[in-house]
Amino acid sequence: MAARIPTEPEGFPAAFAEAWATRDGSAIAALFAEDADFVNVTGLWWTGRAAIAAPHDLALKSFFAETELRPGRVSVRLLPPDHAVVRCRFTMTGQTTPDGRPAGPRRTVLVFVLARDAEGWRAVTAQNTEVLPGMESFVADGGLRGIDYRTG
Repeated sequence: MAARIPTEPEGFPAAFAEAWATRDGSAIAALFAEDADFVNVTGLWWTGRAAIAAPHDLALKSFFAETELRPGRVSVRLLPPDHAVVRCRFTMTGQTTPDGRPAGPRRTVLVFVLARDAEGWRAVTAQNTEVLPGMESFVADGGLRGIDYRTG
């Protein structure tokens, strides 16, 4: 399924959510430049459309098969003449756990660096950061967990 390439940077998060809803990793990858890279929430780093498409396709056909990805707050910083940094808070619902139970909602911030091409705006890089409400950092003490140093 073909992705809708946005004509303005502000439209990129909605186009990403629409591509997500197709359940087709290649629709997501089509929003990216051929040599783009993507860092996911756990730090996996994929380079190139095929490398971006494959793990998204697997996830969207399995543990993300029933998810809804909703864009929230969007900020855009234009970098003349043909680039932009776009940040968006996303909420995702409908994920399943490894044993098939429903998982709770998640919130992330995706940062996209976009470049304008003949069709519109495509990402040249993206990074996804998980939002842990109330947490200030992570600590590794037998496992990785969120922590708020402000409250002890």
